[in-house]
Amino acid sequence: MATSLHSRKSGPAVRRSAFRRSRGDAPFRFVSIAAGVFLLALMAAIGVFLVVRAVPALQANTSHFLTELTWQPNSAKPVFGIGALAFGTVVSSLLALVIATPVAVGVALFISHYAPRRLASVLGYVVDLLAAVPSVVYGLWGVTFLVPFMLGPSSFLNEYFGWIPLFGGDQVVGRNMLTASLVLAIMILPIIAAISREVFLQAPKMQEEAALALGATRWEMIRMSVLPFGRPGVISAAMLGLGRAMGETIAVALIFPATFNITLRILSPNGNSIAANIANGFGEATPIGTGALIASGLVLFLITLLVNMGARFVIARRKEYARAAA
Repeated sequence: MATSLHSRKSGPAVRRSAFRRSRGDAPFRFVSIAAGVFLLALMAAIGVFLVVRAVPALQANTSHFLTELTWQPNSAKPVFGIGALAFGTVVSSLLALVIATPVAVGVALFISHYAPRRLASVLGYVVDLLAAVPSVVYGLWGVTFLVPFMLGPSSFLNEYFGWIPLFGGDQVVGRNMLTASLVLAIMILPIIAAISREVFLQAPKMQEEAALALGATRWEMIRMSVLPFGRPGVISAAMLGLGRAMGETIAVALIFPATFNITLRILSPNGNSIAANIANGFGEATPIGTGALIASGLVLFLITLLVNMGARFVIARRKEYARAAA
């Protein structure tokens, strides 16, 4: 009887099944490794291209590239620096992330755990549709509607909260960093909401039902079961939105005043970004000017890499979420 059982478990059929699995695993492993290597090679090629094209302009620059606030690469003696552009890029993107993330998480939770099924499907479709709207549409909407509209709220913030450095300043206009950050927030909100919604829908149902069975309210169940499970996905979604905000070109180019200074007064006519400066200056750039713009693109490339690496580090700090973030 023991021999019969052994033959059933290790007979020709079992060996053929294991052989088929091994034949299928090898091509899949090869394709996966090839895809990863290709991605690394592509990023390395982009970095090398940016460095090679930026070196002549950096050699011709008569000032320090990282700290200079002036941007005149097309003059007889090129003077340009990335300080003001990098500052505007980071500050506007972080403001957009701070504005968009809480709203996006609230929208995702409403769709996944509060809204009726039919309403949730409609709202999910609308969120996905908003994520596909071209950035130039947001930029035109911002210029024609949001810039005039924000003049009133900006004046209110400056008058009653001007003692806060962010809202201070003697001159308040509609085309400022706050308006550009709002446009960026509206652009990245659908991305963060769509990804967070899908993550929240994958939360273990047994844990949710157990929390409700123990007497927890709907919000307590979400706080104890859904949010801890979805934290890595929300962080990843926020970093994806931050990456798009940093690299956004047309929308912010239409709204930013295109100045080259560093200030925390987000209501004054100040602000610029690396991507917007590239869009505004590429058409009239000399060879040195083109190299300077490419050098600024290299800085944006490095900033985005550092942001993504930082996000991965934050997620990996908690062992229980490290596998979900992998």
